[in-house]
Formats: sequence, structure tokens, C-alpha cells
Amino acid sequence: MSMKKRVLSGIRATGRLHLGNYLGAVKGMLELQGDPNYECFYMVVDLHTITTPYDKETLKESVQNVVIDYLACGLDPEKSAIFIQSMVPEHVELAYYFSTLVSVARMQHLPTYKEKVKQYPKNVTMALLNYPVLMASDILMYKPQLVPVGVDQEPHLEVAREIARKMNQMYGTDFPEPKRFSTKGEYIPSLKGEGKMAKSVEGSYVNLADTKDEIQKKIRSIPTATKAGGEMTPGIKALFTFAELFLPKKTEDFKKKFNDGTLQFQEMKDAVAEAIYKELQPIQEQRKKIEKDTEYVRKAIEEGAEKAREIARQTVSEVRKKMGLS
Repeated sequence: MSMKKRVLSGIRATGRLHLGNYLGAVKGMLELQGDPNYECFYMVVDLHTITTPYDKETLKESVQNVVIDYLACGLDPEKSAIFIQSMVPEHVELAYYFSTLVSVARMQHLPTYKEKVKQYPKNVTMALLNYPVLMASDILMYKPQLVPVGVDQEPHLEVAREIARKMNQMYGTDFPEPKRFSTKGEYIPSLKGEGKMAKSVEGSYVNLADTKDEIQKKIRSIPTATKAGGEMTPGIKALFTFAELFLPKKTEDFKKKFNDGTLQFQEMKDAVAEAIYKELQPIQEQRKKIEKDTEYVRKAIEEGAEKAREIARQTVSEVRKKMGLS
């Protein structure tokens, strides 16, 4: 068995990756991939995608797009197993075993569940309620020490830790209690100035594929004020968060100008947009090359799924025995 520590993370296939995914998860994935002490498993979570309304005609393309975005950002199939969740059916099987330990009330109290119920009141399904249990299965399947996800996923990680403890106590398994690997951009605010950047909220995000003009237009749309100074509104705070992430050396100067009332918001927004585009430009160029190489993408997915399946089969076999199943 490898002495390397394991890492597991995944992103839903609800559309192309955006700046929040890149800063909150992918940058952490890249950092851990570059460390020889870690063995990395990175998924596209298509089973989670179908817990809320989705378009079955475009799902396959969305999954493929996330894989290509992963590769364009620098995830390397030679160093990390990159795979699609539904290609490893053991995830669903293990989630069922875990669901025998979790109460309905516990799931209903999760803030993420309550948010989704408000968002999709006509689509409150068992799959939606079970989302954190499936996520616990995704994570614990590979017995990882670290999970690079955004801070908003902490309630789900706590469920995974609770399940690990219960399984270990009741059945003598050896699941580790996973910890979140945080990145500098672990919580990226929405361009609307309310909540976080999310694919499900139109107008809240910058796509990794956006052109320079599109990025400028979106950053200019952040609600600020007619004059600088006084208390910062949520929109102004969001703008300063982007400045800290992309223009750290200029942020103090922006703050000074804001406090003395001389800051020109449009000037600051355009500087931030320019810096974001500069960071995304090499990713966009790499993506153009990768999307033409369909064989490379197919091979990466198939080899990643095989690596994942090998471990998944072992974990599920062990759990079945420990739980007294044949």
C-alpha cells in the first residue's frame, strides 16, 4: 500500500468552471498535486449534479467540459487520478450503507439543504436530502486526510467525520476523519455583493472562459457607490476581496484612496478585471489545445476511473464484511 497521504475533491458538473471553483478548489488541488507526499483523486461529481433539476441532453457535455477545465488549469493525469463519479458505482453502494447511520432530522438541519429547498421548492427529493451522505461516501471511499473544498462545504465535511466515527465505533472500520485543505481564495464573493460566487446564480460569477471584455463588463457590474469613503457596502467589500486576490500590492493604496474619498471605482474595477484576465489567459490558451485532443481527454478519464475503482472495490468489500454482509 502507498505510504502517501490521500487527497480527494470534486466539482459538480453544472456548467463550465468559474473563478470561485478555481480559487476555492482547483488551486488547492494543484498545490497538493505538486507535493510528492500526496496521492490525489479529483472527480467530476455528476451524481450530485442530478440532485437538482438539470438538462439530460447537455449533462454529458457539461461533465466533459469540467474535465477539460481541470486539465487546462494544470491537473495532470500522470500525477492525479481524474475521473467521473458515476463511472465508479461503488460510490452509490457505500452511500447506502452510510445512510443506515444518519437520521433524517440531521440531514434536514443542514444549512446547505435548507438553501436548496428554498431554491428548488418543487424538487425536494430523497437524493437532495442524501446529498451529504453521498458526499461522505465520495470522500471516505479513498480514506483521504485532506479535502480541498471551499469553506461553505465544512458542514458536509462534518457529516463525513461523524459517519467515519460511527462506522469505526460500530463496525471497527479505519476511516480517517478528513480535514479541509483551505486555500487563499476559499470563499469568493458573488459579483452581486451578496453571498458567494455560484453557477446557480446568474450574474454572480466570472467564467474561466470569459474574454477580457466580458470580465471587464462583469467586474464593472459589481455594485459600489457614487463616492468613496464611509462604511463599505457588501459590493465594495467584494471588490476589495478581488483586489486582495489579484492585486495584493495595490490593495493598500486602493484602501487609502477609499478612506480619503479619492478612489475612482471604475479605475479600480478595470485594474482588477485586467489582473483576472492575465491569470486566466494561459488557462484559456491551454484549453484550446486540450479540447482538440479528444484521445488525451478520453484516456485521462478512463485511466483515472480505473485507479479510483481499484480502491473503491477494496473499501466497499471491507465495509460489507465489517457490517456482516456477504
